[in-house]
Amino acid sequence: MQLRGVPAGPNVLISLSKTMDDRAIQEIVAEMQPLMPGRAPGKIFQLSPLSLVIDFRLRDHGDLFISVEPAQPRMYLIKRRVRDLEKQSIPLAQFGQSLRKELSNTTLRSIEKDPEDRIIWLRFSGTDELGKKQERTLIVQLTGRAANLFLIDRHGIITNQVREGKGHGQKIGEPYQKPPAAGVRASTAKDDELLEAMRTGVYTSSSEAADAYFTSLLVRQSFDNRASAARAGLRKKITHHRKLLKQLKLDLASHADAEAHKRLGDLLLANLSTARREGNRVTLIDFFADDAGPVEIEIDEHATLPEEAERRFARYSRSRRAVKQITSRLTAIRAELDALDSQSEVFEKIIAERDEHALDKFTAKKSAPAASARGSKHEKKIPGTRSYLSSDGFEILVGRTARDNDHLTFKVAKPNDLWMHTGDYSGSHVVVRNTTRKEIPHRTIIEAAQLAAQFSQARKNSKVDVHYTQRKFVSKPKGAAPGLVRMTRFKNITVEPKESVERV
Repeated sequence: MQLRGVPAGPNVLISLSKTMDDRAIQEIVAEMQPLMPGRAPGKIFQLSPLSLVIDFRLRDHGDLFISVEPAQPRMYLIKRRVRDLEKQSIPLAQFGQSLRKELSNTTLRSIEKDPEDRIIWLRFSGTDELGKKQERTLIVQLTGRAANLFLIDRHGIITNQVREGKGHGQKIGEPYQKPPAAGVRASTAKDDELLEAMRTGVYTSSSEAADAYFTSLLVRQSFDNRASAARAGLRKKITHHRKLLKQLKLDLASHADAEAHKRLGDLLLANLSTARREGNRVTLIDFFADDAGPVEIEIDEHATLPEEAERRFARYSRSRRAVKQITSRLTAIRAELDALDSQSEVFEKIIAERDEHALDKFTAKKSAPAASARGSKHEKKIPGTRSYLSSDGFEILVGRTARDNDHLTFKVAKPNDLWMHTGDYSGSHVVVRNTTRKEIPHRTIIEAAQLAAQFSQARKNSKVDVHYTQRKFVSKPKGAAPGLVRMTRFKNITVEPKESVERV
């Protein structure tokens, strides 16, 4: 997940710290204790499957952000515009829906940290739908691999959880207990960096320091992940070219005796009347040598000397053509390998300088040839469609009219292409071409869905549901009007309508 809106402060030290230690959590909870009790939870935003934001109407202090991603479990207040949270959010999963239902008509009674562990208890009280008193507790378990969110009832029984728990007291229906490996974790130098950021005085609160710290950390990790993927792709190309170069050299060596075949063919024709033959062995006089000595060769015992001479001349011709082709290919491969080596040097410089803009340009250049390699024919205009190129190099086609939609879906699209259409609104059919049958990147799916939303009657909405599936699961009911289809299976994604990719 990427949090935006708060830049890293000048004293934030970027490291690969993976969790908040006990002291950092204590400071965050101490900051929240005078602010949150007595407040009623409002809207809940789900930023990722394991990350939530709860609005407690704290005004200038922000909203409660909780993430139980095992690699980076954390909790603090964040300041974001509601509009930005809505754009980043995904539909509430089961836990989020249950949390919204169970915490309605309640207020936060207390927020406490377990003195012996990285676990926070948020206790709520209020009334249920029948007006009866109810108590609920949200447990935020920031314990590394066992990180989790639990909702427990007044008897301490787990009623819901965001991740499937392991061990006794970590599953729905059981009385809640700490995870088996629970305990205060010893702080490390990396943890001290977060505490240092909290105590520098640069930030107005510990939450602001934690937000800037983890945002910077996520930005760095995003850069490192993209750089690692780009480096792996570049090294794969270099390795492939070096193997190809080695193989071409071996192929060239195998044709080194081309002149020898021509010479033997000439000798066979020159010795038609003087050759001595015993089975598959023929003795010839080498008229082209200074001493004109004998030469013995093996031939097919059923072949005549002229036939063997013709075979030798044919091998000579094939070898000459092969040498010419291999030499040309060697020159091209060496040039490509030199270019790749130069790219590698530039790339490593980009990594050393951590230049995000340069990395964006570098990876963008790599995606364009990939689309060509897949065989996408962007230069061929398909009537009745708008054509786009995704950030990952996939061709996206958008139908114009109802009849164009029919033609795109049932005449142009292939069975493994990805098909999209807005849910509950009229609009264009959208197809993502997938000639390789590999999994389409999530970024391309989002970009195509945004186009489906943009070219629909829901284009003015802030969020639009888009259904998507492989083309082979789309059919047309008999006698249906143009553009009307039936899906036997599909997935849903919620996006903002816009044209976020390049139109071809």
